[in-house]
Amino acid sequence: MENKKKFQLSNVLLISIAHFVHDTYTAFLAPIVPLLKSKLGINNTMVSLLFVAQQIPALLNPFIGIIAENLKIRYLVILAPAISTICMSMLGVSPYYIIILILLFIVGLNSAMFHVPTPVLIKKLSGDRIGKGMSFYMLGGEAARTVGPLIIVAAIELWGLEGTFRLIPFGLLASAILYFRLRNINISKDIPRNKSFKGIKDTFKTHLPFFILITGIMFFRGFMKTSITSFLPTYIDEKGGTLWLGGISLSLFEFAGAIGAYLAGTYSDKIGRLRMLTIIILVSPVLMLLFISSDGATMFPLLMLLGFFIISSTPVLLALIMDFDSEHQAFLSGVFMFITFVSSSVTALFVGILSDYIGLIDTYKVASALAFLAIPFVLILRRRYK
Repeated sequence: MENKKKFQLSNVLLISIAHFVHDTYTAFLAPIVPLLKSKLGINNTMVSLLFVAQQIPALLNPFIGIIAENLKIRYLVILAPAISTICMSMLGVSPYYIIILILLFIVGLNSAMFHVPTPVLIKKLSGDRIGKGMSFYMLGGEAARTVGPLIIVAAIELWGLEGTFRLIPFGLLASAILYFRLRNINISKDIPRNKSFKGIKDTFKTHLPFFILITGIMFFRGFMKTSITSFLPTYIDEKGGTLWLGGISLSLFEFAGAIGAYLAGTYSDKIGRLRMLTIIILVSPVLMLLFISSDGATMFPLLMLLGFFIISSTPVLLALIMDFDSEHQAFLSGVFMFITFVSSSVTALFVGILSDYIGLIDTYKVASALAFLAIPFVLILRRRYK
């Protein structure tokens, strides 16, 4: 029993590193959007469909959560970097829009198979420090989205857009290293196996009110988050910035987000998940409005503050879900990922279509206004689950 309460740092770090490698490659899309628009002759609406294609497999997340309870999770962790590496590194080579859509769909399916079970795994490895474990896990993902834009921009600088396939060996090497590190470790041995569909159905009914409130939070703050994570380099490009400036801006946003993800999850163990979440939801849209009105050097500190608060909500929400005492943690994780990725798809499409009509600057203002609508949901959440 004591071992279950112990924070297993080495194993938590191992899963977090796998998260880092996987998400480094999935972070390649947004920085190259200006080049893809030029190469393929597409508008922002078609760009948003690229992000939607990457998110569509999220529709399967609850089912993946059920399946994952009966799989050897280590193989999902091992294979994820290799698959994402191959697909994302081939985007620059692909001559047709439809091929890019297919590659991104494969990446999305692979990402779902990785992201659904691994938070459950982190919970089992974190003992009574779930918030801290989720912070390490999210730190891996956000650090990846910090360096990913810089890696792809540097690769394009060296080899051109169509030379990015040369990045494939690095991801394959990462999967090989993970194989030798994980092949003899049954990292999922403590995850309960329960094949009862009735049990899963009852679990879903029990937690449905909670997930409805979470959906409101994720959806309305999603307009703001998606407009930055998917379209910031395009926003910088439209304001006359370079590809490097767009990549650096996105990296600064994600770097600050990595710090926020680590600190928010860790401190939520101390001050409470709902209190931390409330602070994040209240502050984020205000910072977004300040960022839009800024220009020149002042935009970068505001962008980093924005990244700190926008990204930091995810580990807190994950920790909230992992706090539930349930035999179907992978399923609950799958439902959360379903909400996360579907809300991202819908908001990405909205931002893409709207920006074609009114421009990205005004679209950012609309996204900021919509983010305020998440506040009632978090207040209701606090009242019902305090």
